Amino acid sequence: MKNCHVILFFLLFVWSGYAQVEEQPIDSITEKMIIIEGDSIFRNSIDLDEVYLFGNLKFDSYKDKLRYYILRRKTLKVYPYAKLAAERLVELNDSITKIKKRRHQKRYTKEVQKFIEDEFSAELKKLTRTEGQILVKLIYRQTGTTAFDLVKELRSGWRAFWYNTTAGMFSISLKEQFHPERIHEDYQIEDILQRAFASYRLERQESVLDYDYGQLTDKWGPGD
Repeated sequence: MKNCHVILFFLLFVWSGYAQVEEQPIDSITEKMIIIEGDSIFRNSIDLDEVYLFGNLKFDSYKDKLRYYILRRKTLKVYPYAKLAAERLVELNDSITKIKKRRHQKRYTKEVQKFIEDEFSAELKKLTRTEGQILVKLIYRQTGTTAFDLVKELRSGWRAFWYNTTAGMFSISLKEQFHPERIHEDYQIEDILQRAFASYRLERQESVLDYDYGQLTDKWGPGD
């Protein structure tokens, strides 16, 4: 069902395996000068970034495969909005703490809301029901707070209740959380994101939640 308008509420206020490549010490006899970003320095090792290794995706049936790729398309579509929401929330909270007067805080919040509305509302109105629910989950992944609680904190309890009731008409819960350690679809969403990060298809933004993708893959298996 198209036009899942309820997703607007939030943006208006606001990686089969895992391996880490450790530092490899350079033999003391052959140790040479290492050039790093134009500077000549002596070091006995080189700091390397984490390397993510992926197994081939495996599915029990064509139906499962099709479901995964549909989920991937939708996740890639809405992730940028969740990333933006987390960034805007941090910016908003950081700025508000610097504003002493309550009325100035409210005015600043309204200005941020209007800016985001003017910039993204047209695109958000095009989200389908399932895309909207994925977005709600990703907002929790990025912020550690449900969309419902974010609205309740920045608006009012009544408005949060109203938004959640309206979203329920579209089978969307604003109280939805993200638990890849115990919900298979959430793990698949995380797998999609990590593969997209590694291929530079999406800009990486770490989750604030406490889970390890490598352990998740050991549990669920690539694409399972």
